[in-house]
Amino acid sequence: MKIVVRTPNWLGDALMAFPALTALRRHFPDDKISIIAPDGIGDLYSGPETEARSFHRGPSARGSSLRRAAAELRNERFEAGLLLTNSFASALVFALARIPERWGYARDGRGPLLTRRVRIRKSDEPVHMVRYYTDLMEGLGIPAPLPDIRLSVTEEEAARGRDLLAEAGLDPRRPLIVLSPGAAYGPAKRWAPERFSALARILQERHGAEIAVTGTAADRSAAAIICAGLGRPAADLTGKTTLRELLGVIQAAAVFVTNDSGPMHLANAFRVPVVALFGPTDPAVTAPYHEPRIILKKDVVCWPCLYRACPYDHRCLAGIPAEEEAEAAGSFL
Repeated sequence: MKIVVRTPNWLGDALMAFPALTALRRHFPDDKISIIAPDGIGDLYSGPETEARSFHRGPSARGSSLRRAAAELRNERFEAGLLLTNSFASALVFALARIPERWGYARDGRGPLLTRRVRIRKSDEPVHMVRYYTDLMEGLGIPAPLPDIRLSVTEEEAARGRDLLAEAGLDPRRPLIVLSPGAAYGPAKRWAPERFSALARILQERHGAEIAVTGTAADRSAAAIICAGLGRPAADLTGKTTLRELLGVIQAAAVFVTNDSGPMHLANAFRVPVVALFGPTDPAVTAPYHEPRIILKKDVVCWPCLYRACPYDHRCLAGIPAEEEAEAAGSFL
């Protein structure tokens, strides 16, 4: 059977769906499974851990109209499609592509477009996204293993990460702290770059740490603020790495300090110690799934708001001082 999987659109969600993909591969060990992912996320499925599961890259999920995307899928003659997205549009594409079996959660009005519908499990407690995806598999009658989210890099990718750090003048004998000040979700998730800078200064002074700042081109202004206030130069890698190159840098870190974001889950998949700052979102739903990790958040009356931009004073993240963050990061050194 030829199966196509539409992955989540967010990097972190895509990684949290890995256990669901593992369950799918174990249930259909001899079938061809193709992955459809947005640009920038598709490379997540090109590493050793996914190649070993025999996943194939399908068409990109970005840049096509619904009918064009459906036509591309129709030409592949898939027999079943699994939707890890929640949108009506993604289910419509599978229906227009005439994929005979269409599986997913019956939500957002898309139930009639699916042939196998799973209802969202009711719970009085927040459900972690990893569990959300494995619950979908269980609802489809596909046993899901205990989640174990792991990433790996090739030796070439690891070497490229070391080269990027060396080219920036960092000393490999010192502990490497990687900072991730961005969050594609919106500014409500972002700790102030001035706080990141103060944190980096403390870690340099107390632990002799080397500092690398990662992110997309959109994070360059934050990185400039962070790096400007340091006593020793840092590596500003914002906008300078592919996803696979970023993995090579992250896996070399002694500690990864981050907002609630996709890279947070990347570091956790390498079991790099993570210190994660949570603002408007709930760690019970999107925290790094595995240890070692430290979650920092402040209980405020408006939490969790889930806003992308705070309409007030950003008190949830503004209430976390650099000193508290430094103590958390230093505990791993």
